[in-house]
This record gives sequence, C-alpha cells and structure tokens, in this order.
Amino acid sequence: LAEELLKMGIDVLTGGNHSWDRKEILEFLPHEPRLLRPANFPEGNAGSGLYLGTAKNGVNYAVLNLQGRVFMTPIDDPFRKADSELAKIPEDVAFVFVDMHAETTSEKIAMGWYLDGRVTAVVGTHTHVTTADERVLPHGTAYITDVGMTGPHGGVIGMDRNGIIGKFLNGLPARFEVASGDVQMNCILIETDDEGPRNASGRLRGRSIERLRFCID
Repeated sequence: LAEELLKMGIDVLTGGNHSWDRKEILEFLPHEPRLLRPANFPEGNAGSGLYLGTAKNGVNYAVLNLQGRVFMTPIDDPFRKADSELAKIPEDVAFVFVDMHAETTSEKIAMGWYLDGRVTAVVGTHTHVTTADERVLPHGTAYITDVGMTGPHGGVIGMDRNGIIGKFLNGLPARFEVASGDVQMNCILIETDDEGPRNASGRLRGRSIERLRFCID
C-alpha cells in the first residue's frame, strides 16, 4: 500500500501505533525513507521518524513523526524526542511539519504549545475524528488536534458499524470488517507567511490553517 501511495505522488507517509502490524514492514522501512514511523520508538528499530526533503517550489522541508504515550504503548518521551530530532534539522530547512499521533487531546494540545514558535505546524492524528480547533498559535505554529481520517464514514471510525455495536452490546471479541459508503478524505490546508519574519527557530510561520473534506459517493 505504501508503494502505491508513493507512486501516486505523495511526498511523505507518517505512521503510528499500527506501523508494525505487518512484519514485512521491517524489511521495507530501511529502504524507503519517505515512509516514517514514530521517532520516539526505542533506538534500534527499523526506519526513521524524520524526513528531510525539497518541495517542488524549491523550499526545503522536514516532517517529524511522533507518538503519544497516554493510553498507548509506553515508548520514549515524545517531548524530549522532539527536542533531539529538531536539533538535527539543518538551518536551511524552512518548513517543519510535525505529526503527533496520540490518543488524548490533552497530550496533542500540550505538544502544540511545547513546539509553538519552533515548527511551522503540529497536526494531531490517530482518533479518526476531525476536531474543530484549528488555529495558528501565538508564535506562529499552525495547529489542529486531529485532522480526521480518510475512509468510509458510514461505520464506526472506518469499521462496519454492526460489528462494533455488537461488541458494545455483548462484550465478546469480534472480527471487524471495513465499512463501506460515504467515503471521505479529511485533510488540512496550511498557508505560510513567506514574506514575514520567521519564528524563533528560523522556520516559516503558519499564516492560516483550514479544514477540508472531500466526499466520494
């Protein structure tokens, strides 16, 4: 799937708690730097959580993938890992994008404030549900707690609703199938202030952040 998406022109793919679900990924990650997994997994794991690239307009950018710890696997501290990974980014990188893959809104909001003025954008992922709190923080970092999911919205976070409802009713294990219908792509559009002053770290400041939703019948 990652190969297909990259062939379609996607520049970078970020991961999360499901990055390791298929064992084949262990052989794929070392050879495909555009497929990230959270940087704060312990040292020695395959792959990387930081990607440096150049956009089609010539702007150098960085994408940093982090994962939260509240109600998730207790991996390394994402806040301190953010510090160490940001220190690796060269000064000529103008745009720094952080994907904070976490369960709780509080941990993602805290990361937004922690990195405000140090990166261009902090975007939360994982819960599959778009939040309505997009804004540019005081020091120029564009932020949203969760961008939402791409997939069928006729079920429960992408899964067939009958199986999910049945599990809630009887408490028994169930095999979940992917839902169908009402396919949506939730995303965000971030505009940067290319002419104005940079943030405290010398990166581009966010000027606006907008939620977008594309529906496929």
